[in-house]
Amino acid sequence: MRLVTVDRCQAGISLAKSISHENGSVLLAAGTQLTEQHIARLKKLQVFTIYIEDDDSEGIDIIDSIPEELRVEAVHVITEGLTTIAGLTSPHAPQIQGMMKTSRAIRSFQKIFRDITQCLKGAPAALQLLASTKIHDNFVYTHSLNVSIYACQLAIENGLPLKKIEEVGLGAMLHDIGTMFISPEILNKPGELTDREFAYVQSHTELGFDVLRKVHEVPLPVAHCALQHHERIDGTGYPRGLKADDIHPYAKLLSVVNVFEALTNHHPHRQAMLPHNALEYLYAGSATQFDKKQVQLFRKCIAIYPQGLTVMLNDGRTGIVSKYNFRSAGRPEIRIIRDEEGQKVTPYEIDLAANECLTVEIVKADALLY
Repeated sequence: MRLVTVDRCQAGISLAKSISHENGSVLLAAGTQLTEQHIARLKKLQVFTIYIEDDDSEGIDIIDSIPEELRVEAVHVITEGLTTIAGLTSPHAPQIQGMMKTSRAIRSFQKIFRDITQCLKGAPAALQLLASTKIHDNFVYTHSLNVSIYACQLAIENGLPLKKIEEVGLGAMLHDIGTMFISPEILNKPGELTDREFAYVQSHTELGFDVLRKVHEVPLPVAHCALQHHERIDGTGYPRGLKADDIHPYAKLLSVVNVFEALTNHHPHRQAMLPHNALEYLYAGSATQFDKKQVQLFRKCIAIYPQGLTVMLNDGRTGIVSKYNFRSAGRPEIRIIRDEEGQKVTPYEIDLAANECLTVEIVKADALLY
């Protein structure tokens, strides 16, 4: 299968991977031959990239980092949990009943994160969470899940003990709870925000902290994840402009994965980046905005060039990423489909991590149709 942009799709091509809603319902099943109406509907639903079947990419299978069933369950838990906790902060909510519901929500968060941790520990592979096959109603829930998955893998990479990994995961799932109190019209506004609107959106960090610090089951470092995940080590972040060691270690970790996840998913005012572009952004801010160690460790966790992505090499050849190399994420295996002159060739594989290919580099990557 091959990753392509919907804008470049033509009627008649076949889906290689189903397009589904985050609740598990399938919109378009794998094998569907796309029509002009299908393509128009995908654009309307803001699906920008899909996986298709073609002869050149036959046999390239995409490895899901998290099983579909677990992902659906996790989105449900996060949706119910954030809604419950946010709703029970009202002064009119019954205190005893509210405490019980909040406790159940936190336990559900902890259980689902343990399942995610076991999944990632049991099958180590570079994370690939492109949202190309998912449609969601609320960005916050999907974003919180993806950030928690990235945060889990990065916490593992840091060698943290299980208790701290679980605290990081809970902090990641709850870090944006303050956005539940921000107007959806502002959060989803297309185009740039005004200064006043941006300041309003920024208040979600303090709103989230105020909610979580009052929840008995939430450790204080988890509440600080909500407060500090937009802080930057050079003091240019918000809400308090904290610097370097004044920022909690969990928040330093979380700021890296939070930005990466946001950059690689579509927003009303910005198109999604491919992973290698988002990583370049993090490296550009390494040691100024982002903790350098966390950026370097995160690079080891993710599939910089996802399977199915079309790439051009420095010798002029064009190919499709067929397999990523764990621990050498920037040098995957490539299926060559065009030669140095751009002419079609019988596809063959090269491994950029192999000694004989060390001088060959990826110089361009895109989600293309050809």
